[in-house]
Amino acid sequence: MEFRHLGRSGLMVSEISYGNWITHGSQVEEEAAVACVRAALDSGITTFDTADVYAGTRAESVLGRALSGERREGLEIFTKVYWPTGPGRNDRGLSRKHIMESIDGSLRRLQTDHVDLYQAHRYDVSTPLEETMEAFADVVHSGKAHYIGVSEWTASQLREAHALARELRIPLISNQPQYSMLWRVIETEVVPASEELGVGQIVWSPMAQGVLSGKYLPGQPPPAGSRATDEKSGANFIARWLTDDVLTRVQQLKPIAEQAGLTMPQLAVAWVLQNPNVASAIVGASRPEQVHDNVKAAGVKLDAGLLKAIDEIVEPVTERDPAKTESPAQRP
Repeated sequence: MEFRHLGRSGLMVSEISYGNWITHGSQVEEEAAVACVRAALDSGITTFDTADVYAGTRAESVLGRALSGERREGLEIFTKVYWPTGPGRNDRGLSRKHIMESIDGSLRRLQTDHVDLYQAHRYDVSTPLEETMEAFADVVHSGKAHYIGVSEWTASQLREAHALARELRIPLISNQPQYSMLWRVIETEVVPASEELGVGQIVWSPMAQGVLSGKYLPGQPPPAGSRATDEKSGANFIARWLTDDVLTRVQQLKPIAEQAGLTMPQLAVAWVLQNPNVASAIVGASRPEQVHDNVKAAGVKLDAGLLKAIDEIVEPVTERDPAKTESPAQRP
């Protein structure tokens, strides 16, 4: 495993981090989830990403149990706040009330007295940013989180939040966006702003929901048991990539992966790590062998010729519009 600084902070994270968005507490049984966490630890992964909303808070609980007994100082545990975690009107968003209640719930479920990084899961258009940042400052100053970050924020939102964070003397060091060969909306605006501000990217879906694994073939139905056939595992997210044009071009990447001595998943993960603003790529798994395969992307250097060949293949189906940074509609 290789390690990188997260932004311009002193925090080191593993190049491959383990995330449990659509697995723990929902897609796989706890025994399998724990086996995947053990595989991550055995492979040198020290960075674990979750969120209070995953599997209706169950994912945090499963991760907490799976990491129980590990040396806490040797782990970087990240969680997030924003999406609804209950039926009440204040059980969501980035109000002071929800943040202060949510951090306590997350710590209880994760069985720890602090998280290393606490992230705003989306931007809240209905709460003043000053209120949100002041609440985050209290979370940091109370010792419940060491650093703060955001997820899927635009460049302008990042700049405004970072300025407030400096006034409040708290370290805003990360953004967690979707990023892959096929989804490159952060490259034009978010990455340059982040480099200027000292913010690093912890990217999710480096395999484009599994499409870049090459297992989905043009003109054929998705394999039985795959993510595309399971509503619990994010089938609606993968649907946009399941066109013959995209899938045909993904198949053309196979000789590139072979030339690099990598599997298709390893190539996809290694590709996002070539961006120097990316500190870590989040991978999930339902089986331990998937973890062991993915971690082999750590430390891989892809030469300029190979990167150019990838661009030439995927460019016609690549999304680059920064306006497509994920942003939720204003909540009721």
